[in-house]
Amino acid sequence: MPAPVEEGNRSPGHHIELVDDDATLRNDGQPSPGLRDSKGWDGKLRVPKNTLLANPEALSDPEYSDDENVMAGGELAADEDLLDDEPLDTDEIICTHSRISSIPALRLERFKQVARICLRQNLLQDIEGLESLSSTLTELDLYDNLIGHVRGLDSLVHLTSLDLSFNKIKHIKHISHLKNLTDLFFVANKISKIENLDGLDKLKNLELGSNRIRELQNLDNLPALEELWVAKNKITELTGLGNLTHLRLLSIQSNRIRDLSPLKDVPQLEELYISHNALESLEGLESNTKLRVLDISNNQVSSLKGLGPLVELEELWASYNRIADFNEVERELKDKKELTTVYFEGNPLQLRAPALYRNKVKLALPQIKQIDATFVRAP
Repeated sequence: MPAPVEEGNRSPGHHIELVDDDATLRNDGQPSPGLRDSKGWDGKLRVPKNTLLANPEALSDPEYSDDENVMAGGELAADEDLLDDEPLDTDEIICTHSRISSIPALRLERFKQVARICLRQNLLQDIEGLESLSSTLTELDLYDNLIGHVRGLDSLVHLTSLDLSFNKIKHIKHISHLKNLTDLFFVANKISKIENLDGLDKLKNLELGSNRIRELQNLDNLPALEELWVAKNKITELTGLGNLTHLRLLSIQSNRIRDLSPLKDVPQLEELYISHNALESLEGLESNTKLRVLDISNNQVSSLKGLGPLVELEELWASYNRIADFNEVERELKDKKELTTVYFEGNPLQLRAPALYRNKVKLALPQIKQIDATFVRAP
């Protein structure tokens, strides 16, 4: 049985939640993941442990394509009576694991007040049959289906949230007219280029993790963007962010970044997640004095030089690097009064003397409240 829908900030009123108890297996015989909010998803690093996806190859192999195994949409038609017993004044329709292959078959035109639709983990290949809801629909979630093209959204101009994650989309198209969008999710598709986002002046959160993107580009016309999630791509440089004057969070784990200096163009950045890259140095971060959270885990960093000016730092995640000098830890971090959490496990300074490691960190950084996964006991 899938996990329950997360409530979030839903408006009051009726809503429908239909989950097929017998639909734990998809048409290909593979189990689908439980329903969860996609907020904060960033590709492989944010998939919960022990979660099995309908198309797991989408995470393990960036070149994966199983187009030859896709069943024809008409072979498993949606039950036309699926929503017949539901109140016509519902404001929310949720049908997951229901083997739906056709949106028109749901006859959604009956419902005049629907603001949110969630059809996760079904068999949809096309976005269609939503025109009748154009005046009320604000959230559309089609996560984990078989959609290959972004079409059928022409009339949905009131959408604020669109989730097309875990589908088979190769190109971002036909969404620039959705000028009320604040949240856009394309996690785990086959996208190789960031494009066609002009006009999304209200977009605050863009998630493109687990795709085939090589370059941060065409982001200049997103003046309101606050969060950019692009983990597990093939990005080599941090360029292309200069006009994002409101960007406060950048998640770019599992890419190929070596140089941090382009981040001087986004001095307002507050959170940077850049684990699993090719970093050898933290030099280039000196201008990012607003950083509160910095994750550089699983790189080749041997020195903390570059962190000196980051006076507002609260959390430093630096596990599995090459940091060896406690004196440098003290020199670079002791003056950070807001710093409460550090992760240094897997570094030489922890591996050489694990029994003394925690005490040495506490002596060097008396303000710390958490070392790795363990809280520091109060004296």
